[in-house]
Amino acid sequence: MRIGMTMPVMEPGLDRQTLKSWAQLVDGADFSSLCWGERIAFDNPESLTLLGALAAWTERVRLVTTVVIPQLHDPVMLAKQLATGDMLCEGRLTVGIGVGGRHEDYRAVGADPATQTMRQMADRVAVMKRVWAGEKITESTLPVGPPPAQPGGPVLHVGTLGSKTVRSAAAWADGLAGTTLDLDVDKQVELFDVARDAWQQAGKGAPHLATSFWFAIGEGDTPRAQVHRHLLRYMNWIPSEFVDAMAPTTGFAGTVEELREVLQRFASVGTDEIHLIPTNSDIDQVRQVAELITDFG
Repeated sequence: MRIGMTMPVMEPGLDRQTLKSWAQLVDGADFSSLCWGERIAFDNPESLTLLGALAAWTERVRLVTTVVIPQLHDPVMLAKQLATGDMLCEGRLTVGIGVGGRHEDYRAVGADPATQTMRQMADRVAVMKRVWAGEKITESTLPVGPPPAQPGGPVLHVGTLGSKTVRSAAAWADGLAGTTLDLDVDKQVELFDVARDAWQQAGKGAPHLATSFWFAIGEGDTPRAQVHRHLLRYMNWIPSEFVDAMAPTTGFAGTVEELREVLQRFASVGTDEIHLIPTNSDIDQVRQVAELITDFG
């Protein structure tokens, strides 16, 4: 099992040096991927601009969007932006795609919340794949470029929590970019089995099985309080009393050795990759995980 690290893009007070330091530390360690997500009505860095910076700041690690939401973008322009990112990082891009969970993000860019469906997302993916294949979408003199470094376009993962979404994405996705809130390994096994079956039914090879969870490292009550603060900030569209109720059991909060045990449980059920999601911008927590995964698995 491989382990990726998510950028602290949903934390306050970010600047160029913080983001660059995180990217270069992850690139220089044994992490398999460097991830980041998309929001609009929030103060996080814009995802596709950040892709260009991460491509320039790293040389080895795979770059993974977790996730970008096609319905918030023109699909042809999004295809061009992602192909440019894939060219800049020399084919290290994996695009996690999801429908998103916030109508406010749709409204912020003038997108119709009614398009927040798997069907609408699949239609936009189809357009992007046509662009990446070099097909002309209109009667232009030349097709939309540049061509992506990966023939046919970047690897595509579906961002999902549910089996229905997995089944509907099997036709176009190469794997999963899932999330586990409560670290329930049995639930992940069930979802992975659905994915394996759906990919087989679609006549495709085995899917890449990835999931993610929030984490905080420390002793005593401190890490759980850190997760709680992060969730209140990140889940600002949910009433705080609901966040307070879920915070005690969401994500990982504990010591490095306890994190090792959790990762080993996921590895034991055939998870291909874990994407860890930080709950503050303290780079020392990344260093601790980097030391852990040096001899992991």
